[in-house]
Amino acid sequence: MSEKLLLNKRYQLQDFLEKGGMASVYRGRDLMLERDVAIKVLREDYSKDAAFRERFRQEAKAAANLSHSNIVTVYDFGYDEEHLFIVMEYVPGTDLNTLIKQKRVYSLEEGIPLVIQACKGLGYAHRAGLVHCDIKPHNFLVTPDGRVKVTDFGIARALASINPREEQEIVWGSPQYFSPEQAAGGAPSPASDVYSMGVIMYLMFTGQLPFTSKTPAELSQQHRHEQPVPPNQLNPNIPPALNEIMLKVLSKEPSARYRAADQLGRVLLTFAAPQAAAAERAPDAPTLGPLAASDLQPEPKTQTKTDWVAVGLALLAALAVGGLLPFWMWVYLVYNPPIQ
Repeated sequence: MSEKLLLNKRYQLQDFLEKGGMASVYRGRDLMLERDVAIKVLREDYSKDAAFRERFRQEAKAAANLSHSNIVTVYDFGYDEEHLFIVMEYVPGTDLNTLIKQKRVYSLEEGIPLVIQACKGLGYAHRAGLVHCDIKPHNFLVTPDGRVKVTDFGIARALASINPREEQEIVWGSPQYFSPEQAAGGAPSPASDVYSMGVIMYLMFTGQLPFTSKTPAELSQQHRHEQPVPPNQLNPNIPPALNEIMLKVLSKEPSARYRAADQLGRVLLTFAAPQAAAAERAPDAPTLGPLAASDLQPEPKTQTKTDWVAVGLALLAALAVGGLLPFWMWVYLVYNPPIQ
């Protein structure tokens, strides 16, 4: 595709960024609003499939309704010159998959704030009734200042409308991160996205995936039936509390995990709070990225202040009523004299 192609007489493709199994991504320019955008152009064989185009339109429309600081905003989508495309917020930065390859193993101070941000964006989508279905490090963008953005909402769901052979190749194209129910061909739920987040955490903090195989079929069986090596056996720096969290997230049954990303995020906030407090006390401690240590603290309990004016008025009222008590006793005895 020509890098200067104009889509719908509005979006100009400029710099080629990357090519995946289902689409090519360009940095582009919205000529109408005069702003930089990211444009994902899907493969022509997908674009020509009428059922896929309709499903893609529905999913893109749902994704466009998501507005959150940790989600890549969808601006527009369309079909032009047999090219199906989606226009998104341009996010300068690097995908998490590349960063993991560079670092190999994340420290807790660096990694936990990134996961918490991802959970915030993903949890917002879950509350809106959307499941991502294809959570993997490639779909998290990290800006130079450490802000995490989730991308590609709805595209995996749209791919389910194409023929089963293609679906197996594309939708199951990241079997390292798929939940057991997805590996079994079941419908994904928010808990499925949570499982995938668990796989990402395992990779970030141990340097390896919980399951590896040369074939998707064997990986599917591992996700469904085998237990992962406890993370702290691979990285002794993982505390017991985090080890338990990660193993819970990787439970085979969806009901045994956290129900949605919000729950996982809150648990990680609670886990990270003591570390954040320690980081604040240490003069040369590493920073926690875009989430300040105070952001990781649970919300403080509100303390009720004593309203002394109200207390004084209440005492005066009590004294006034108490002072009238003898008068009312006299009135009562006048009309109800004691029996002799």
